[in-house]
Amino acid sequence: MSKLTAPRHGSLGYAPRKRAKRPYASFSTYPKIDETKPLAFAGYKAGMTHVIAIDKHKGSPSYEQKVAIPVTIVEVPPAKVFGIKVYEITNEGLKAFGSVVAEKLDKELKKKFSIPKKTETKKKMDEIEKNIDRVSEVRLLVHTKPTFKKKPEVFEILVNAPTAKEAWEYAKSILGKELTADQIFKEGDYIDVVAITKGKGIQGPVKRFGARIQYRKAHGFRRHVGCINPWSPARTMWTSLMPGQMGYHRRTMLNLRVLKMGENGKEVTPKGGIPHYGVVKSRYLLIKGSLPGPKKRLVMMRFAIRPPKKEVPAPEVVSVSTISQQGRGR
Repeated sequence: MSKLTAPRHGSLGYAPRKRAKRPYASFSTYPKIDETKPLAFAGYKAGMTHVIAIDKHKGSPSYEQKVAIPVTIVEVPPAKVFGIKVYEITNEGLKAFGSVVAEKLDKELKKKFSIPKKTETKKKMDEIEKNIDRVSEVRLLVHTKPTFKKKPEVFEILVNAPTAKEAWEYAKSILGKELTADQIFKEGDYIDVVAITKGKGIQGPVKRFGARIQYRKAHGFRRHVGCINPWSPARTMWTSLMPGQMGYHRRTMLNLRVLKMGENGKEVTPKGGIPHYGVVKSRYLLIKGSLPGPKKRLVMMRFAIRPPKKEVPAPEVVSVSTISQQGRGR
């Protein structure tokens, strides 16, 4: 006999569980740091492996000993800064004030949107500089340069600076140039990762929330909820376990650690390549733990918005496992 006061099935921490609008997310908030530089970057999830590292935390039982740490390999090819967008604060909130596009744009952008024939870069720059006092935020318009496909992803990155004028000058200096991950992050940094999880389509309450399967002699179906609402109030509550979209949700992971960075991705690629990804051909990051989403999906990374108050020394990576992953159970 089941308990009369059993705990509810399914967490309400993520509600509503609706489908994301696109396969990669964006940031609405950013932290404040002391340096003048962009606050975020993006990379492609390649797969997982493990590293052997020396624990540098003095309070740990494994201090100065070798430990195995699971890590996610994120390929971070250089991103191209093709434009600048500035915002101003109004009574209705933050609104776009103007934008500038580089004179020469990559051909790959045609796969994303129509490229203007005349950019009028200098004219638009002069208009923004005349009204620089109205500008409150400066963001970079960036597109990726993936190694395994031709169509890029386009997103914005906020430029951090003491004043809007300094942020504008920095953005002008890198307009039309490539931006790399080592210009933003370094080994040991705490970062937040936002990604879209694996999509599982429409699922029932048993798989979606973990509801109990009905008895064998139950009337009708077994994989359904016996009662979805009480007599009072006489309506279906939003907390009821119902079928619907499962997966393909936006999820944020806080305070992950960058353990290693490198330029040659082949040095961390397992023998025979990563299943369902291949060979990491460009720059890479090794991030402690797992990340949301399937392989080849874009993940957005920013500086930690709520870093730990007491910073622990990062483990010193000794070696990266490159054992073949071919033939493993998937």
